Amino acid sequence: MWRQLELALRQTRLAELRLDWLSSDEEIEDFLEKLGTRTPRRAVLIATCRRREAGGRYPGSVGKQFVHLAEAIRAGCKWYDLEIEASRKSPPELIDVLLGDGNRLASAHFFHRIPRNLEMVATELRRNGADAIKIAAQCNSFGECRKLIDFGRRQPNSVVIPMGEIGMPVRILSLKGKGTFAYAPVENATAPGQTSLQAAASVYRADKIDAQTRVYGVIGNPIGHSLSPVMQNAALAARRINAVYAPFLVRDLRDFLQSIGPFEVRGFSVTLPHKERILRHLDECDPLAERIGAVNTVTVRGSGKLYGSNTDYVGVLSALQRRVKLAGSSVLILGAGGAARAVAFALNQAGAAVFVTARRHERAKLLARDAGGEAIERGKVRSAHFDAIVNATPVGMYPAIHDSPAESQELNCRLVFDTIYRPSRTELLRLAARRGIETVSGVEMFVAQGASQFEIWTGQKAPVAVMRHAVMSALSREEGLFTNRGSGRKTRVAR
Repeated sequence: MWRQLELALRQTRLAELRLDWLSSDEEIEDFLEKLGTRTPRRAVLIATCRRREAGGRYPGSVGKQFVHLAEAIRAGCKWYDLEIEASRKSPPELIDVLLGDGNRLASAHFFHRIPRNLEMVATELRRNGADAIKIAAQCNSFGECRKLIDFGRRQPNSVVIPMGEIGMPVRILSLKGKGTFAYAPVENATAPGQTSLQAAASVYRADKIDAQTRVYGVIGNPIGHSLSPVMQNAALAARRINAVYAPFLVRDLRDFLQSIGPFEVRGFSVTLPHKERILRHLDECDPLAERIGAVNTVTVRGSGKLYGSNTDYVGVLSALQRRVKLAGSSVLILGAGGAARAVAFALNQAGAAVFVTARRHERAKLLARDAGGEAIERGKVRSAHFDAIVNATPVGMYPAIHDSPAESQELNCRLVFDTIYRPSRTELLRLAARRGIETVSGVEMFVAQGASQFEIWTGQKAPVAVMRHAVMSALSREEGLFTNRGSGRKTRVAR
């Protein structure tokens, strides 16, 4: 815990000490004794010893909890967090006598749902002279996040925390308000939806977010795998643009779209499963994206109108044109979804003969018709030969890294391109490499389409080298884990 405190104070002056995570009363006392003799200068410390009934880990009585908090104040903690469950059991006079030398952050936590009456909760928290209040609540929609954040903005000296994965980007965006802070664990997450301190500082530049910070993001379901925030935030930092790019877990598209104005979103990337669904919500659309029938980039114009475009096709051409003479070549596309549509139209424009195969043959036929290609039944792929094969399905994406959308015997081609970028070396690419087939990682497409998005939103030239380095650095940190998991494992082919 002391080591984590030292790590935290390298990046922030404000730190919460979760004393309830220590293993015993004796360990808490030992830690606070050390803190009292070595209190970090200029640090603002919040002492928390949350009991189990309030969602913490401390098993002791309220009385013993108060003793530890009093010791923490004497050891140099300026603030202490006292949950509503403990204050209900304690006379105000006792709190003043034991803890009066510290500033009280009166807190309430709702781990299952947002309370119906936030005003009532705040009124109870403010009783008996709390210096500030905190309400943390599980939010299962962006509408609930907005309700909580809007309430916090109307309350003086208050902190509101939307818990859960949906609330994760809202925690970051809440830093645009005055006098706010967000919780970020050094190593041990203490609530759902937290972003690590390392990511908050280095990826999202949380300490630089202010009221003028522009907001961009990526929407999808799932979204935790996306490296778009790593790539785009690195680009924004390189160009010294006061903006942040956040991941939004979007289960209900309409719920997110209603939050664009309140969250001040200027533009967003679109990934699975919304690339085709987003079309019906747009005010305008780039003609090519409309023909493709899939959008991966949305710009929010000054009037709040949504303009859709597709930069995936730019990524496809960037990844393939240097390796294959596309005009006159034959290319098989695996898949018929939004990503596959961008690939098919890009290849058709470049003069390639496009073939499509998919789990649902009817969808393959529909895409082939739209893109001027030909659908091929999956059973016939093994006996056919192509100049290139492109995987445009999510099969093989992290964490299902041992899955492949095709068998080795089906890879009768000169080049295999996988649009998946995480991992950078998918099982499909491994199968191709074993047969001596040239391979192209999805990283190439990912960076190229992201650079195009950056330029659309900012009007500045994208720092492509910075973006590629950010992505490759993040992937390399995972590569050892992928390699270890891969030893002795059989390939699973998804149909």
